[in-house]
Amino acid sequence: MLQPSRTHDEVGTQAAPASGRAWTMLALATAGFAVNFWAWALLSPLGPRFKDSLYLTSFEQSLLVAVPVVVGSLGRIPVGALTDRFGGRVMFPLVSAATIVPVLYLGLAGHSSLGALLAGGFFLGIGGTAFAVGVPLVSAWFPPERRGLAIGVFGAGMGGTAISALTTVQLVDAHSMATPFLITAAVLAAYAAVAWLVLRDAPGRTVPTEPLARRLAATLRLGITWQASALYAVAFGGYVAFSVYLPTYLKTGYGLTQADAANRMAGFVLLAVAMRPVGGWLSDRFGPVRVLAGTLAVVLAGALAQSFTPSLAPVGTVAFLALAAALGAGSGAVFALVALLAPADMVGSVTGVVGAAGGLGGFVPPLLMGSLYGAYGSYALGLALLAVVAAAALAFTGTGVRHAVTRRVPAVQPH
Repeated sequence: MLQPSRTHDEVGTQAAPASGRAWTMLALATAGFAVNFWAWALLSPLGPRFKDSLYLTSFEQSLLVAVPVVVGSLGRIPVGALTDRFGGRVMFPLVSAATIVPVLYLGLAGHSSLGALLAGGFFLGIGGTAFAVGVPLVSAWFPPERRGLAIGVFGAGMGGTAISALTTVQLVDAHSMATPFLITAAVLAAYAAVAWLVLRDAPGRTVPTEPLARRLAATLRLGITWQASALYAVAFGGYVAFSVYLPTYLKTGYGLTQADAANRMAGFVLLAVAMRPVGGWLSDRFGPVRVLAGTLAVVLAGALAQSFTPSLAPVGTVAFLALAAALGAGSGAVFALVALLAPADMVGSVTGVVGAAGGLGGFVPPLLMGSLYGAYGSYALGLALLAVVAAAALAFTGTGVRHAVTRRVPAVQPH
């Protein structure tokens, strides 16, 4: 008996199988994302050390950590557009090879002054643009009904920052300042060579012919660009903000030791990274709008509960774990939405803008939380503001985004 036709957002379509080669390309792209993000995050763990050795102010230390992130976030816009034009097969080895230069510079010569660190950090931002290469590459290899899972798996490569967090300081302590940079440069070189030899763009990839500036202008006129940017600034921006600020919050708000706070932050990051593919998979099954609505509702509830500064056992821990899971899954769902609504020849361009919005979205909350704590001696207002932002994003998802999906995606006809 035939079932009524349903829209993509009501239920996922019957999944077409992806080829073994597609999964190989996904694995290579995810590895490249992780390696480049490892390089991108090399300066952050060393910030306190540079502050002491170079007598930096707190602002100078923050600037040192922020420069690669800001450049990497904004750099995704042109790199995404270039990926649409030249393909990931060219851009992944190129970005990886280009990142080797600042990595070697910082490890061998560029750590003796703030100016040298900032110059190296600026070009280290190239590594952060790898995200805008991988999404269009992966998206083209998979059928629409499997893109959410595939892009979510690729997005888990953001865990490359954890490699840096766990190894950089230990390698410097055990060997020398140059050691983590030399190791990372060697891994980048090996990956660039393998990617050049093995990585391929999907057959039948749509190649745009318009000039770069015109394509970027066209990207900014697309509704999905701004819809996904707003949602990613909340979901991924929230993840970035917590991963940066959670140790300070737990140490100041709950009196935890630095080591205990860092371990809890690591748990938050790992759960968020693990949930990103889950968010993509759920989007394939139930539609990205439903997944986004669910995750934003959890963020709203978790932030609201935490604004009362409950005890860590069990309410606070449950609230933070729920926030980590929701922000990770929501980040995956945003790019399932991009894969669904962005024109095939503009996925890279849209990804670049959305990725930039997510990266930059993570910098406002830590500054705001610090300022509010300084003014009021409490983090409650900052978390209440996060709940308000999540509520606004939830309302936007249920109205404007849902309307865009139902207008664009035709009903799936029964067979």
